[in-house]
Amino acid sequence: MSSQPEDPEKGVFQQQRNSIDDTQPTEGLLKQEVDVEAQQSTQPQATATEHNISLKSKLSFLAVYFVLNLALTLSNKAVLSKANYPWLLTALHTSATSIGCFGVMGSGYLKLTRLGSRENLVLVAFSFLFTLNIAMSNVSLAMVSVPFHQIARSTCPVATILVYRVAYGRTYSQATYLSMIPLIMGVALATAGDYYCTLLGFTLTFVGVILAAIKTVATNRLMTGSLSLSAMEVLLRMSPLAAMQCFVYAWATGELHGFRVDYGNGKYDYRLGWGLLLNASIAFFLNIVSFQTNKVAGALTMSVCGNLKQMLTIALGIILFNVKVGPLNAVGMLVTISGAAWYSKVELDNKRAKAQK
Repeated sequence: MSSQPEDPEKGVFQQQRNSIDDTQPTEGLLKQEVDVEAQQSTQPQATATEHNISLKSKLSFLAVYFVLNLALTLSNKAVLSKANYPWLLTALHTSATSIGCFGVMGSGYLKLTRLGSRENLVLVAFSFLFTLNIAMSNVSLAMVSVPFHQIARSTCPVATILVYRVAYGRTYSQATYLSMIPLIMGVALATAGDYYCTLLGFTLTFVGVILAAIKTVATNRLMTGSLSLSAMEVLLRMSPLAAMQCFVYAWATGELHGFRVDYGNGKYDYRLGWGLLLNASIAFFLNIVSFQTNKVAGALTMSVCGNLKQMLTIALGIILFNVKVGPLNAVGMLVTISGAAWYSKVELDNKRAKAQK
């Protein structure tokens, strides 16, 4: 549960593809033929996808992503305060995304790529990764304090770098590595509080961090690799599977039964219905924008944006909900924002350096 003048795939919704023969397995499904973020590599590389996209376009996508993300955060808070069923809410998000994507396909703006059995299995695995990532975050949060959980999640950019390094042998410039320090330290200061965790909670939290990094990288690879699926097509193929998995988890955790009981007792009225409709609509558009932003900006940039989003959420809480923060928290917010600005400058410098070669 993310505006573009010229997109390499000629629009989020419209695509023309060559058919893939089921009898011929696609080589290197997630091997990216155009490396979005690579700065150093031992292998010759084609021009990176992000270098073909203007800075204005990327900033536009990131801006829309942040706006929709914050809007969904507020909407989720309002909905969960009335009906605290997070798995059912996630099922609603994925179901709405499925309905929206099928609606776009039905209107003729989306044509599906013909995939073989191997490629379909990869997408099924991706849907499980999507659901498992949410489950791991929810389960671990019950075993650790919120400040500890936020600090752990702030290491996602580092985990993303490690995934790229281990899986693809990619390295980054020294400046990129150094820019990760204020991004993590800033979140630690901004969320300073009561740190508590069990050994199991600690382990599950950082497993969740690795899963989140793998999910972000896998999302990028599906859209920029050999298949080059559009954001809309990835969502259309993944969302129905993820929705079914979320409903199963909601049943297993008792959320479905709890909701039926509450509904039968007349706890909810039409206002919750309108709230859920708005929430689902925001989730649909956020999913599209989030996947497309991942494609044009890269997985590491999306992870960095996750840290910056935490700061914007805190700022929003100060403005709208009168959340009290101390001087240390304020300093942490500034450090995180400075780290994000530093990372952005490094990325821009790298792009200029590549352009001059």
